[in-house]
Amino acid sequence: MIGKRLCKVKRFFEKWNPLYEISERGYHRGAMKIVPASNPELATLDGDTPTMRLFALLEVIASRDQLFSLQALVEATGLPKPTLHRMLQQLESANLLQREGDGRRYSTGVRLRRLAENLLMNDSHHGARRAVLRHLVEQVGESCNITTLSGSEVVYLDRVETAAPLRFYLHPGSRVPVHCSASGKIFLAQMTLAQRNRLLAHAPLERSTPNTLTDLDKLERELKRVQRDGFAIDDEEFLPGLLCLAVLVPAGDRPSNLCVAVQAPIMRLTPAKAKALLPALQRAARALGEIDAEPVSSRSRKLAEA
Repeated sequence: MIGKRLCKVKRFFEKWNPLYEISERGYHRGAMKIVPASNPELATLDGDTPTMRLFALLEVIASRDQLFSLQALVEATGLPKPTLHRMLQQLESANLLQREGDGRRYSTGVRLRRLAENLLMNDSHHGARRAVLRHLVEQVGESCNITTLSGSEVVYLDRVETAAPLRFYLHPGSRVPVHCSASGKIFLAQMTLAQRNRLLAHAPLERSTPNTLTDLDKLERELKRVQRDGFAIDDEEFLPGLLCLAVLVPAGDRPSNLCVAVQAPIMRLTPAKAKALLPALQRAARALGEIDAEPVSSRSRKLAEA
């Protein structure tokens, strides 16, 4: 029971969307405008124990692209306000939920996001993803990594190092700022302007190197280029002497929360040389997208046959 629910939490984070709350209206991605929302059915917090009902409440909060107030959860679940208030307090004290700046709305907490990141790093996709990453490194001759977005940071889910003696070592679990990394620019570029502004309003554009973009207007122009070209470059914006090129892993008709990237010292990899590696990265991204789209049962069977 707990395992199935953890998988649901994991699927939510794989499709990540920035959080916002519109009570009587919904955001229609295809029309790119606010439209009347349908009346959803009450969410059922089923569970044989108080712990399982807390997990069920986490499912409700993780399944929707919005911040929840206590009253909104009462309307969504039909539970009495005192009961929900007690449950929210328990989840907040365990760092599974956190209260936003206004003190009235709740979002996923640090501990829950860490759980989702660990699931992404260690699930059954890992072996297949690593095989794609290892093949990519053999093709391009430089270190490559798979990343995801967590809040205002990019997290390294997996990485395969080059055999070259001079390299930058960033192990899985490493975090880099969203605004000065190639993967971060990719994630920002697929958001709407309002979503980017909401995220960056709480993530100061700190300067890591002289090349770091710390002006919102300049960053926005860079993101327009990323949207146009379909790839992003970090040209010594996070670490001096490091260049990175990243592309998004396709996720069908939903936003993706995975990138694949190549990194190398600038003495070996210039922006022009990095662009020449783009076809190999795009092939790897498509392969990674197919792995994520493949049913678990089919993937397990293939691994067993191997």
